[in-house]
Amino acid sequence: QVQLVESGGGSVQAGASLRLSCAASGRGFSNYIMAWFRQAPGKEREFVAHINRGGGTNHADSVKGRFIISRDIPKNTLYLQMNDLKSEDTAVYYCAAEQISYKAADYYTAETYHWWGQGTQVTVSS
Repeated sequence: QVQLVESGGGSVQAGASLRLSCAASGRGFSNYIMAWFRQAPGKEREFVAHINRGGGTNHADSVKGRFIISRDIPKNTLYLQMNDLKSEDTAVYYCAAEQISYKAADYYTAETYHWWGQGTQVTVSS
C-alpha cells in the first residue's frame, strides 16, 4: 500500500516554470511504476508522463521537450519539472502509482493505476 501527496502547484504566467513533487509513504517505492496525469475542467484525465521501475521514462507529445519526470528513490519522491508553461497546461495534476506489471501501452491510461494522490492545481495565465 502506498499513499501519495502532491505539492508544488500554483498560479504562474506563461513561460514560467514549476516543479511538482509527489511524496510517497510506504515501502518499496522503487517497485512502483509512477506517473503524472492531469485533468482540466470539463475534460478527461490525461496522461502526462510515467517512469518505470528501471528509471525509463515516457512523456506525452504535448509536453515532450518541456516537462521532465524524475524520481529520488531515497527520498521516496516523484517529481515533474515543468518548463515553458502554457495556458493549455492549466489543470489539476495527479500523481499515480501501480505495482502490478501490465503491457507497456497500459501505463498511458489512468485506469491502470491503483494509487492516486489528491491533486495539485496548476494555473497558467497568458
